[in-house]
Amino acid sequence: MIYFDNVSKIYTDGSTALDNVSLRIEPNEFVSIVGQSGAGKTTLIKMILGEEYPTFGAVFFEEIDIHSLKKTNLNDYRRRIGTVFQDFRLLSHKNVYENIAFAMEAAGRSEEEIAVDVPHVLELVDLGNKIWNFPHQLSGGEKQRVAIARAIVNQPDIIIADEPTGNLDPVNTYEIIQILKKINDLGTTVVLTTHNKGVIDSLGRRVITMENGRVARDDKSGKYIL
Repeated sequence: MIYFDNVSKIYTDGSTALDNVSLRIEPNEFVSIVGQSGAGKTTLIKMILGEEYPTFGAVFFEEIDIHSLKKTNLNDYRRRIGTVFQDFRLLSHKNVYENIAFAMEAAGRSEEEIAVDVPHVLELVDLGNKIWNFPHQLSGGEKQRVAIARAIVNQPDIIIADEPTGNLDPVNTYEIIQILKKINDLGTTVVLTTHNKGVIDSLGRRVITMENGRVARDDKSGKYIL
């Protein structure tokens, strides 16, 4: 469970990124966050990751006040979150297996665990036949599937997918969203940000609409309305 308790973020130049935001994301939910550029979506995500600190209010994960954590505990907390970005962020000099193994090594997983889990997670994203390919040998959709595999391989509680289909064509967009739905069905909370109206309307899941740093709408089974 993620809970924003009257959270405001005011930057040193006086601009307000979040204005008295209160919202709750329950375990196993699939939540989409939409809004125009500057509406507060990115700041909201950075608050969950502990990368931005509230000026007022608090953000909780379960019973943990995220922004009261010491650095070591914050790193442990972040391992419970998998992140997927628009630009993939794969290591170009490592093949698919090594890109995913790298995330597991960083989490202290053993070579035996890596040898078992990497092929398994690649099958989950329908990419088992690309295990030894390098990023330059993959399409954009395949790169994003590798990024998703890397995000879920350590079995996080939450996946944050920040514009994951922004660089993809409609076919690959559909496939990526289906994979995220599959991950959610397996019990992982998914928080998606996107400008893609078609994606939001097809999901039929909860939609939080941000405007000027505030929650303008919160629809349990929503559409893209701006």
